[in-house]
Amino acid sequence: MTPSKILFWLCGSFILGITLASFLKIPFALLWGFLVAAIGSIIVFALLRRPTIVVIGFCLLFLVLGITRTQIAKKHIINDPLRKLNDTTETITLTGIVVDEPDIRDSFQKLKIKVKNTGSTILVSLDARSTYHYLDTVRVTGALKTPETFSTPAGKDFNYKNHLAKDGIYSVMDFPESELILAKHTHTMFTFLYEKILFMKEKLITSIKASLPSPHGIILEGMVFGNDNNVPKELKEQFNVTGLSHVTAVSGANIVILVNVLMIFLLALGFWRGQAFYIAVILIWVYVALIGLPASGVRAAIMGIIALLAQKLGRQNASARVLVLVAVLMLAQNPLLLRFDVGFQLSFLASLGIIHIKPIIDVFLESGIHRFAGKYPVPSLAPFASKQGGIEKLKTIAIKHLKTLRDLFSVTIAAQIITLPIIVYDFGRISLVAPITNVLALPVVEGLTILGFLLAAAGIFSKILGIIFAVPCWFLLAYFIKILDIFSKPWAATTITNVSWAWVVLFYALLAIALYYFNKKLKPKFLGS
Repeated sequence: MTPSKILFWLCGSFILGITLASFLKIPFALLWGFLVAAIGSIIVFALLRRPTIVVIGFCLLFLVLGITRTQIAKKHIINDPLRKLNDTTETITLTGIVVDEPDIRDSFQKLKIKVKNTGSTILVSLDARSTYHYLDTVRVTGALKTPETFSTPAGKDFNYKNHLAKDGIYSVMDFPESELILAKHTHTMFTFLYEKILFMKEKLITSIKASLPSPHGIILEGMVFGNDNNVPKELKEQFNVTGLSHVTAVSGANIVILVNVLMIFLLALGFWRGQAFYIAVILIWVYVALIGLPASGVRAAIMGIIALLAQKLGRQNASARVLVLVAVLMLAQNPLLLRFDVGFQLSFLASLGIIHIKPIIDVFLESGIHRFAGKYPVPSLAPFASKQGGIEKLKTIAIKHLKTLRDLFSVTIAAQIITLPIIVYDFGRISLVAPITNVLALPVVEGLTILGFLLAAAGIFSKILGIIFAVPCWFLLAYFIKILDIFSKPWAATTITNVSWAWVVLFYALLAIALYYFNKKLKPKFLGS
């Protein structure tokens, strides 16, 4: 067994341990039994020179490590000092520092406040008119509550408690009395840079709002900065029905798709694959920085870059192993991501889909493109081909553009196939038109993201420059809104309730079998392409 395969199995065992501990309560005695069995098998079979069984022993050891790491995280939740004060009638006063960008909505805002002398972080809801900034020291007086479960528009229960727990937040405080204690900030290198990024982001958003009317400006703000908080309810419903909600939100699958679509366009512009890879990596990190370095965005960017690396190296298995290793490093830091962070699940799965499913789709589409090119010799273009061989050149250009469309289509479909069960299970709704709308909209989204940055930056220095860039943005946004209007019909989405986790497991088991079959059948075609 090669070292890379051994590492893969060790990582898989660690993830399995986290999975078991996330859904089951593992008795302490059983955990000790696993540990003794692991260490015993490693020692005994190492002396007997049985390397395969030694590897199994190490896998069992990593399984125990995964379980233990998850139990430590759960114990941290139980021992949180402020969590014990939840849901009491007691009014308490807490002083702390705003540790993230304020989440400002139409009628209220939410602040993440790290309370002094406790190490705990709480989520505070305040009136939107209150003005607070990142790193402000504030005092709040109110009652602590446990985050509640509420229903989504599709009728699916959303466990807000678990959603916040992954971020280390176990208590909320709704509309307390608040007071700014200190606006002077103490910086580390990271907090200084992050504060400047947020300041720049605020200026850029203001520039977009000043240059475009609603809803165009709101949609562009969401596309560029991943902020859908101000999107009207009716418009947000259109995004959900058409399967385009990821366009205006920092979602895992969104950034993974964005990374890969960016690579496709750079290749279409004539860059070599190596050049396009490095440019795409730089641009995606600039993008993640400008949207405020959200944890979900950082994780998704790493996953997306791994998927890009797979295409650059042309080695599916190696890249999948690196992807699993990255997932292990993230879960070792925060094991609660596996069960409670849908963004982590979607970005990981979307990356796997692009690594393993996209090449299979490409093979079938490539075959269709060549059949199309062979069947239609493009006679209608003959009058325009004055030079010798002009028709063949035109055909080559046409095939190149078809391959670009093929890549756009296959990236989108691969990501949607593999994330479908999680989306249905967690959100209870599936868009029937998502493959069509994503292929139609994603090229425009990429152009709008770039033009939106230019508009926002130019608008800071000159309103006239902002308006100049706003004109093409308006036309592209009008096209995008038209897609929403055409496809956001009642029949375009269906609600699926009471989806059992067993169906999710069955789907992925069948998908794994299908991928094994197609990879084995099409392997000669991969080698020849």
